[in-house]
Amino acid sequence: MKKIIKDGTLINEGKKFKAHIVIENDKIIRITEFLSEADLEQAEIIDATGCYVIPGVIDDQVHFREPGLTHKGNIAEGSRAAAAGGVTSFMDMPNVMPPTTTLSLLKEKQEIASRTSLVNYSFYLGATTENLREIKKADPHTTCGIKAFMGSSTGNMLIDNLSALEQLFSECPLLIATHCEDTPAINANLALYKEKYGEDIPAYCHPLIRSREACLKSSSLAASLARKYNSRLHILHLSTSEEIALLDKGPQSDKKITGEVCVHHLWFNDQAYREKGHFVKWNPAIKTENDRQALLKAVNEGIIDVIATDHAPHTLAEKSGPYTRAASGGPMIQHSLTVMLELAAQGAISLEKVVDSMCHAPAKLFNIEKRGFLREGYKADICIFHPSSWQVTKENILYQCGWSPLEGQVFQYQVQTTLVNGKTVYHKGEFPTSDCGEILTFHHTM
Repeated sequence: MKKIIKDGTLINEGKKFKAHIVIENDKIIRITEFLSEADLEQAEIIDATGCYVIPGVIDDQVHFREPGLTHKGNIAEGSRAAAAGGVTSFMDMPNVMPPTTTLSLLKEKQEIASRTSLVNYSFYLGATTENLREIKKADPHTTCGIKAFMGSSTGNMLIDNLSALEQLFSECPLLIATHCEDTPAINANLALYKEKYGEDIPAYCHPLIRSREACLKSSSLAASLARKYNSRLHILHLSTSEEIALLDKGPQSDKKITGEVCVHHLWFNDQAYREKGHFVKWNPAIKTENDRQALLKAVNEGIIDVIATDHAPHTLAEKSGPYTRAASGGPMIQHSLTVMLELAAQGAISLEKVVDSMCHAPAKLFNIEKRGFLREGYKADICIFHPSSWQVTKENILYQCGWSPLEGQVFQYQVQTTLVNGKTVYHKGEFPTSDCGEILTFHHTM
C-alpha cells in the first residue's frame, strides 16, 4: 500500500522545507516538491497542511517495567503512550524483575516486545560485577548497549567496585551507558538530613541529598575510565553544569564520550519541589535554574548530544508518603516532544535542534540502521505535529500509573499522527493498528 504525506513542512538535517513524502510498505521511497497524477493514484493521502513533519523520536532511556513490575506499567502501555507523543523507537533499561543481566532474560524481553510493542524497541543488558562473560556474548546487531549503574540501583546491578569497573571498561565490546551518582556521598547526606527531619524530609532537600558533588564524583570516574581504556561511554541524564566539561567536543562521529539530558532537567528547576513535591523527584535530582540553563546551552552547542526521558512510571501510592519511602522517577514519554516544542516556542531552542537531539543524534550515536532521518530508503518512522493549544489533564494522560508531573500545563504544539514502519499507529487520539514495532538493529564500527 502506498501512502503520501502531503503538503507538510519537513524539519530534517538542519533544514525546514515544504515537501511531500511518498511511502511504500515500510519505507520512504521519495521526498519531493512535486506530485504527479500517477503518484496520487491508489495512494492513501495523509494531509499535513499546516503541520510539521519530522522523523519519529528515538528515546534512548525508558523504564517500561516489564517483566515483574507491571503494576506500574508495561511494554504495550508504554509503547502506546510513546506513539501518542511522536516517539517511534525506545531503548528500555534492565532494572526490572528479575534484572536483565543474562542473554536469556534479554531475549525474553525482546519476545514480549515483538508481540506487544506498538513502536520499535531495543533493550540494554545490565552490567553486574559477575556477568562480563554474558556481556561479551551479547549480539552487537540487536543490543543497544550495556547499562552500568555507578550509583544507586535495584537488584544486583550496582557496580561500586573499582576492579569490576576497570574490567568492564577495558573489555566491554559495546557502548556503556551509565547512571552516575556516588552512593557513599548520597548515604552520608541522607544520614544528616534524617538526623534533622526524621523520615519526612522536605522534598526540596532532594538535590542536596543526591547532590551535584555525588553526580560529578561518579561521572568523573566514568569519564576517566573511558579515557584510560578508550571505551565508548554515554553518560545518561546529566543534571549539573559541571558534568558538561567531561564530554567530548567536536563532530559526533569523533566522540567517544557522549551525554544525554532528560526533558525534566530542561523543563523544571529546584523551585518545582515546593509546588509538586515528590512528583518531581527523580534520580539524579533536578537542580538549579543555572544548571537548567547550562544544560540547554550545551544542547544548543552540540556538546550534549541526546535528549531523552528516563520515563519511569510509579503508582500514585509509590510517589506518596514521606521522603524516604517516595519513589524516584516519573512518566514522561507521552509529553517529551511537546515539552521540547514548548521550549522552542519560548525561544530556548530551535525546532531544527529539537529534531537533531531527539531523532538524528540517537540514531547516529547508537548506529541505528535506516532510522532517525527523513531519507529515501529509510524506514518510515514519522511524526506529524501542528500548532494547537492543549492542556495536560487526567483525562488525556495515557499512562497506566494515571498521573503526570505536567498536569495543568498548557502546550502550544500537539502531535497529530505517528507512523511506525509505514503504518499509522496514532492519529488524533486513536490507535488505528497494533503491534507494528520491530527490533532495532545496529551497525557497529568499534
